[in-house]
Amino acid sequence: MNEQTGVRPFADIDFSALNWRIGTDRYTSPEIQDLERETIWSKVWQIVGRADELPDSGDWKLYTLFDQSYVIVRGRDGVLRGFVNACRHRGNILCTEKKGHAGRFTCPYHLWTYGLDGKLIAVARPDLVGDIDKGDHGLVEVPVEAFAGFIFLTPNKDTKPLAEFLGEEVMERLAAYRLDEMTPVGMDVREALDCNWKVVIDAFSEGYHIIGVHPELLSVIDLEAGNSRHGFFGDHGMAVSPFEVKQTAECGLDAQVEGIRNLPGTFPTVAEVLPRFEELVNAYRDPSSAISFPEGVTVRTLLQQATRETLTGKGLDVSALTDDQMSDNQGWFLFPNFFMTIRAGEATTIMAYPHPGGDPNKCVWHVTAYMWLPPAVRTQYRAEPIEVTEPNSYPYFLALQQDYEQMPRQQKGLRNSGLGHMSLIREELSIARFHTVLDRYLARQSA
Repeated sequence: MNEQTGVRPFADIDFSALNWRIGTDRYTSPEIQDLERETIWSKVWQIVGRADELPDSGDWKLYTLFDQSYVIVRGRDGVLRGFVNACRHRGNILCTEKKGHAGRFTCPYHLWTYGLDGKLIAVARPDLVGDIDKGDHGLVEVPVEAFAGFIFLTPNKDTKPLAEFLGEEVMERLAAYRLDEMTPVGMDVREALDCNWKVVIDAFSEGYHIIGVHPELLSVIDLEAGNSRHGFFGDHGMAVSPFEVKQTAECGLDAQVEGIRNLPGTFPTVAEVLPRFEELVNAYRDPSSAISFPEGVTVRTLLQQATRETLTGKGLDVSALTDDQMSDNQGWFLFPNFFMTIRAGEATTIMAYPHPGGDPNKCVWHVTAYMWLPPAVRTQYRAEPIEVTEPNSYPYFLALQQDYEQMPRQQKGLRNSGLGHMSLIREELSIARFHTVLDRYLARQSA
């Protein structure tokens, strides 16, 4: 593969280096899912939670991947560690709940006890056990690191460090948003879906489907061919299209202002910016309320100014963010399964995992909306995690509900044996890039 890196306009990308024809068996085949398990899921860093889920020493949570189970715990030294969820004696599961708090882990089978650092500290009836090297019988540790408030785990003890996996540029760009200071607000939901995990990643990697699935977004998202910018950073990527009221040449300033007023219907957090936005607009109205902007001032620039001033007033340091980042949603993809839209002060993350039951036609998604809030009110507004067990029972916001309904329909089509492949178009560049990276991993057979 001819690797492409950095941020570049659509017109500067070498499309010949990417995979544009994707076999449908990639979404339906148990054999390919087994290969993904071997070459991807058992090898790479993956997000397993948020660091603030485990604020205190002894707080722990489980992460389940297929039939594999891991415990992530905050130690007495404040360090996050991960362990295989199995006693070193006879392999009994240590933790059966999804999360909890403990001063130590005791196996319920024979009462072997481990410290929060994984070390074996006691066995029941030492006279029956005999001589045993406790240093040789600690829990099996797996690498765990944190970045941007997220906990990353990999089952591969020989993997490269997280910083090397993500890359310096990814970490620098995302750190500027202060994600580690954001709080889940309004939505923190896990639900099983009737589609392959890659259907979810594909759906959120392109804007072409807005035309058919989210027509109400056409007024504020720029779909003009070639206007997007793309960042390629190793296995990861970013795409952004300008976020603004469309057809500014064909509609008056009042119509453009009204378009901004309507944004909270789709982007709820814009609501807190609107009071300052209205003040800035009103400064350019004459006695008859007509709007007239001088050169260099637009509805977009006033939205950016209002966003920067509002967030700064709340206490968020946005000095490292550009004006474009005040308004434009950047779509970030971190291989293998993390998608995030982010703009100053807010983010929505979508993670898709293979279904623990092993059916490649199913997955589990985890959707969370984040906002930057002053520390004093973060606990007050923090969303409680929800595990949805009844399909169609959770009220997602409009655009997300539309995707929720669309993705299982696509999976049904992909299961047709007569359809051998999907044919991507240029607007689906990010999907092509994802599958090109996926190709490289799938080609790595285990020795």
